[in-house]
Amino acid sequence: MSFSEHVFHRWGLRLALTAVLACAPAPGSHAQTPLALVSAATGPVTALDRDTAEQLYLGRRSNLSDGTAVQLIDLPAGAERDRFYLGLTGKNPSQIRAYWSRLVFTGRAQPPREAADVAAARRLLGEIPGAIAYLPLEAADSPQLHILLRLE
Repeated sequence: MSFSEHVFHRWGLRLALTAVLACAPAPGSHAQTPLALVSAATGPVTALDRDTAEQLYLGRRSNLSDGTAVQLIDLPAGAERDRFYLGLTGKNPSQIRAYWSRLVFTGRAQPPREAADVAAARRLLGEIPGAIAYLPLEAADSPQLHILLRLE
């Protein structure tokens, strides 16, 4: 094999390998699990539309149209919370933090209660009347929970 053929062969292999790696998913990435807004199956919240959910999670209202008071539960800061707010409100994490900072500073609303993890959020749903939380869909699949809204 001549020098030029050797160089071409090596570069061809590198380009092919680079193309394969560029198309491969990043390590640790996988299809994102859908999220669901849920309430306790025995609780007062039995239905929720997307617009009302957005208004609740943006602090624009704290009751449902029938007067039922709700207590919102957030998951800890991270990928699931970011996906939830982006999917529901169209706001990225820094926009949500700034938004809630303004509401709290002006005294217009308090942010959702933050659960330590998914298990804690599930526990709070059973303990607090009118509680609503978002969970990964597989964690929401339970007879104790009522799925109000799916977010893909």
